[in-house]
Amino acid sequence: MPRTEMNTSDLIIIGCGPGGYNAAEYAAKQGMSVVIFDGKHAGGTCLNEGCIPTKTFCHNADTIESLRHAEELGITAEFKFDFSKLIERKDAIVQQLRSGVEALMSAPGITFVHEDAHFKDDKIIVAGNQEYTAANIIIAAGSSPAMPPIKGIDSSHVVSSTELLDITQLPKHLCIIGGGVIGMEFASAFASFGSQVTVVEFMKECLPTLDSDIAKRLRKSMEKRGVNFYLQSKVTEITGSGIVFERKGKTEEIEADIVLVAVGRKPNIEGLQLDNTSIAFDKRGITVDDRFQTNVKGIYAIGDINGKCMLAHAAEFQGLQVVNTLAGKESHIRHEVMPSAVFTLPEVASVGYTDQQCKDEGIEFKCRKGMYRSNGKALALNETEGLVKLITDGAGHIIGCQALGAHASDMVQEATALINCGGTIEQLRNIIHIHPTLGEILLSAANQD
Repeated sequence: MPRTEMNTSDLIIIGCGPGGYNAAEYAAKQGMSVVIFDGKHAGGTCLNEGCIPTKTFCHNADTIESLRHAEELGITAEFKFDFSKLIERKDAIVQQLRSGVEALMSAPGITFVHEDAHFKDDKIIVAGNQEYTAANIIIAAGSSPAMPPIKGIDSSHVVSSTELLDITQLPKHLCIIGGGVIGMEFASAFASFGSQVTVVEFMKECLPTLDSDIAKRLRKSMEKRGVNFYLQSKVTEITGSGIVFERKGKTEEIEADIVLVAVGRKPNIEGLQLDNTSIAFDKRGITVDDRFQTNVKGIYAIGDINGKCMLAHAAEFQGLQVVNTLAGKESHIRHEVMPSAVFTLPEVASVGYTDQQCKDEGIEFKCRKGMYRSNGKALALNETEGLVKLITDGAGHIIGCQALGAHASDMVQEATALINCGGTIEQLRNIIHIHPTLGEILLSAANQD
């Protein structure tokens, strides 16, 4: 049997998603030689079957809703929606961005190996018929849709978010199992497209990890747009014509031509062959310390694979943290200040503490609110539904912000910057905001006493 040649570099990265490719680019700029592996497409889940394609759907939905309400602005609009054109546009955007990442991975110092990679032992990686080693390894293998053990889940009309993004015909009735971020974004978009949408959620409210007031307001808004919700409901079976679930001690059925399972994601542990290594892991992901190093020195795990925070921007900044560590650079990234957004209609965004979390942890706090309906720009945009909640601690430091409404993520981003810098409510009050803008809603909240 021929001897396998060993390929050596300074850094190996398994996975070419946002965590992996940004870390590779940054490491190469620090003078490191990098080998990065991915058996699928460059860009990872986010670019190919997550953030980017779903936001393309959301933009179409936003445009459709604007046209539907055009008469309120004195505009008579007639339109036709071609679902196949949306899929074509989504594919074109994904391909354009994917090509950009591939070009980035051909930069000096980076070798992109388009193969799945797994561990032979703690320091040897196998891909294709080649072996690779490096002083440091970053595992950035991402995650996949979780499929719970429900009877009938293998039925042909059952899809994950990945498959739903590639359907060729708009479903008449879409049933979504799970009212988390993924389920709510698809529910919002397909309701705008014209599908009858039903969401079945096990918890007592949708988006259970977010502010309960914001989540309830969003659900009520989506109900007005025709989305049906069944909360505190457990799906027991998927049939050929829909689903069966238990609610308040009763068994109910819903018909659907497509059933989306959106109950969360699981780290891509399988395939890495970690049993060949000393790396500690469980079903939640690979165990890491506060610098994202595993129990094996020189091996790191970032992004969805470590199960800490399944967000693309979390993966990116965890990767930058690791490269800074390897380069001997001090890092000031505050990973606990993690903004997030749900691109429904209306949009939701959040960062830091909610008022309920403050109550649960015994933190002295004050919650201030600013309303969209009192904002001039919101009125001009015909986007009067929504609010901003600003959370401060006993010393007046901003420790949280939640928003529901148009461009909510932009306002929460400003709050994120202030939280990162230890900003106070008084400092926010002294920041001049452009008039008229939606950002003034945040300022309005700050001025509430």
